[in-house]
Amino acid sequence: MEDTLIDYITGKTIPNVGPEESRQTFERFLVKEKGYDKHDIRVDEPICVTFQGEAYHSTIDLVVFCKDRPVMAVRCIAGSLGSYEREILAGARLVYEFQIPFSVATNGLDALMRDVVTGKQRGKGLDALPSKEEALKVTLECPPFPNEKKEREMIIFRSYNIDKFHDECNG
Repeated sequence: MEDTLIDYITGKTIPNVGPEESRQTFERFLVKEKGYDKHDIRVDEPICVTFQGEAYHSTIDLVVFCKDRPVMAVRCIAGSLGSYEREILAGARLVYEFQIPFSVATNGLDALMRDVVTGKQRGKGLDALPSKEEALKVTLECPPFPNEKKEREMIIFRSYNIDKFHDECNG
């Protein structure tokens, strides 16, 4: 019998594989400690990039919203945070027509946060992440990612993300 759990945000039964326990810990942290509502958090947000002429479909683990605007793109992992920082930075630049302000790599107990526009580290540790109250006070710029850099960023995302589900993009 497959080990499953109930996703804290969606309420769906999901397989308990890989970093899923880390994601559940982080989802609870966002709601209970940082003040986000469950409806502020999108789980497995679809992303589609082009790699060598082929559509590469994957997901961003979590996208956290405030006032209907994305604030953080999150990659939940079971291992070393540094190994996934570049992947989620690329994902935060590509998932929408504009960049999400912050990218976060987390194992549920620690986190690394980057400013997506500059690529520079913005904070380390769960305390560095903005609460909903803090995010409400800040006007966050969400410029589009420069077209001339998109192909390179797509290659980076796909290269780091290869361990996740791959399929053709829908639509």
